[in-house]
Amino acid sequence: MAKLSVTSTSTRISPIRRCRPPHSSLRTTMPDNHNPHPSFEIIGGARDLFLPAFTSLHRPYTPFPVFGHNCHVETIFASRFRATPDVRFKRECLRTKDDGAVALDWVSGDHQSLPPDSPVLILLPGLTGGSEDSYVRHMLIRARNKGWRVVVFNSRGCGNSPVTTPQFYSGSFIGDMREVVEHVGTRYPNANLYAVGWSLGANILVNYLGQESQTITGAVSLCNPFNLVIADEDFRKGFNVVYDRALTNALRKIFKRHASLFEDMGGEYNIPSVANAKSVREFDEGLTRVSFGFKSVDDYYSNSSSSDFIKHVRTPLLCIQAVNDPIAPARGIPREDIKENPNCLLIVTPKGGHLGWVAGAEAPLGAPWTDTIVMDFLEYLRCGACKSSASHRGTEDVQQSTEAMHHHLEV
Repeated sequence: MAKLSVTSTSTRISPIRRCRPPHSSLRTTMPDNHNPHPSFEIIGGARDLFLPAFTSLHRPYTPFPVFGHNCHVETIFASRFRATPDVRFKRECLRTKDDGAVALDWVSGDHQSLPPDSPVLILLPGLTGGSEDSYVRHMLIRARNKGWRVVVFNSRGCGNSPVTTPQFYSGSFIGDMREVVEHVGTRYPNANLYAVGWSLGANILVNYLGQESQTITGAVSLCNPFNLVIADEDFRKGFNVVYDRALTNALRKIFKRHASLFEDMGGEYNIPSVANAKSVREFDEGLTRVSFGFKSVDDYYSNSSSSDFIKHVRTPLLCIQAVNDPIAPARGIPREDIKENPNCLLIVTPKGGHLGWVAGAEAPLGAPWTDTIVMDFLEYLRCGACKSSASHRGTEDVQQSTEAMHHHLEV
């Protein structure tokens, strides 16, 4: 969700702490003192495999008093008042194959200060979001302090990313994600790639994982609407119209900055309607669904839902949702497909709102409760990937020694 306003305090990134060498591979049993607390719903085909990763799920989820008990209060409070850490970025504009552009924001100085094989974390913000959002920056800092290289993927028009063609992005368009992953992988060929997505960014990420080969080592989806048809239905009810209006205003601002690119667009485009849209649905009807070849806005939503692709995910994937999320309804979560997928784990908290999770040691103004959970999971995967890589290198060394010995005997 877009920030409703900008009210923040700044904090500096603390020095990077190098990760300790991995001490264990992925386990399949869970210590008794780490049994998950019943306040969480935890399911998934990878439940037994991934639960040992987490250090705090045995404690109850305890929302912060007042702010953490009402989903709307929590959502708005987190959007308006959560601290926004100060981060210096170095921007890289990536030209896409269709002549479009996206902006990649890297942390300044990390290219020189981090080893080339440091794990790379790609962050995908929510609809209209970018590297300026507080939840993005908190996650960035937590990962960076663990020795990770982090890059924020600002979609076309978001985070002041340039728009060079009459097309933005959509919930089902994975072309830009594909090019970003390829570009980052080429830039750091010795590093494992991971990704975290929020809201619509999470939907795009899961769609990508369900359709692409295993180029990502592990991923996390947060506040994913999953079923866009259900999300659209709920988005137009009750207090949710407040969020609809806020996101629509953000979309219109992005559009108006680049309106000249759309002046000569004919066909089914309804540019006047887009410029004056009163809802996200109206914006998508006039522009998004036409840009990406859908017959109607309902056709766009029904064919862009990541709930249809999660069954095909072959990458370790953690999904975190809140029961009371007003924008990503719990009834849209594809629970059965997650249960049957041996690569997926779902954690549902009893509270949290949308991009809120005002709970934990840093509440109410600090990082979301989820950041610790996300980092536990990523570090767990990293340790497993490191051990796997070391084992593979050991096998290669044996093979090379054997080949050298045979060559020596033949000579």
